[in-house]
Amino acid sequence: MNFQLSQPDTLLSAAIQHKIDRKTKPVGALGRLEALALQIALVQQTPAPELHQPHIVVFAGDHGAARAGVSAYPQDVTWQMVENFLAGGAAINVFSRQMGLGLSVVDAGVNHEFGKRPGLIDAKIGPGTASYIDRPAMTPAQRDAALERGRGIAHALAGNGSNCIGFGEMGIGNTASASLITHCLVGADHDAELYNVTGRGTGLDDAGLFRKRSLLAQALERGGRPSDPLAVLAEYGGFEIAMMAGAMLGAAEKRMLLLIDGFIVTSALLVAYAIDPRILAYCVFAHRSQEPGHRVQLDFLQVEPLMELDLRLGEGTGAALAFPLAQAAVNFLNEMASFESAGVSDQS
Repeated sequence: MNFQLSQPDTLLSAAIQHKIDRKTKPVGALGRLEALALQIALVQQTPAPELHQPHIVVFAGDHGAARAGVSAYPQDVTWQMVENFLAGGAAINVFSRQMGLGLSVVDAGVNHEFGKRPGLIDAKIGPGTASYIDRPAMTPAQRDAALERGRGIAHALAGNGSNCIGFGEMGIGNTASASLITHCLVGADHDAELYNVTGRGTGLDDAGLFRKRSLLAQALERGGRPSDPLAVLAEYGGFEIAMMAGAMLGAAEKRMLLLIDGFIVTSALLVAYAIDPRILAYCVFAHRSQEPGHRVQLDFLQVEPLMELDLRLGEGTGAALAFPLAQAAVNFLNEMASFESAGVSDQS
């Protein structure tokens, strides 16, 4: 697939930084909010950026490997949680309402038929992936379809006026898939040995974690450790992870701001980053998850998240909680007085 990303032009950097520095505060006193304001202004190529119609998109899909026991929960929880999203009862619903965020749920490949529902985007590739323990999780055609449908979802949001998209996911077994993707795309040189990037997910006990790591080791014996991101997706990915990667690249094509959630969402970003590293300029990393592999991912990308709240829920909850910080960065840049406009004496 041919995604068309561009690196934000940095010619405006000096002017934007001067505007930040001339606000009525000591230079650098707003800390990382200042860097965030500069980033958003460069993404939008204006010293007066605005966030329009911010939207959280939760991608849901089932994983064939879940039936082998890589999760503490049964596979039916995927479709049950989608129903919870659609009913407005999940954490992401609560936070989205609080922050005034739009929310859509994408059926990327859930083993359930929902029918036409408000707030649900039907982009189903199939009723879940195959078990990567026995064979590739998806065919190349399925992978490419997922990427393209994700791209279309992001483009549609941009067409409706959104310039800020937060990513979330739901899929029993998807921390296992994210561990395999991270192991392949980050590599041992960055502490991405399988043991280091495979955590407890939804709450496995010690025996469950041992079983999960053993099953993932079996998968690697079968499928190897490809380095090409498209090959990794086909071998070990989930439909929701592939669709997220396509949506991330599609959103960056439209110069949207991307709010990146936790471990699973960042595994999708690893794929997108391997396809086109220019995507990183558009990404705001919301938080550092409790999943051990997330720290490995963030270190590999050489990025620092905005928050560390010990979250491990997924659903895009971290992205929703980070949005007010992005809005605060934009607001101080646009609304805070300068030394000149306020008549405040500058440092001598």
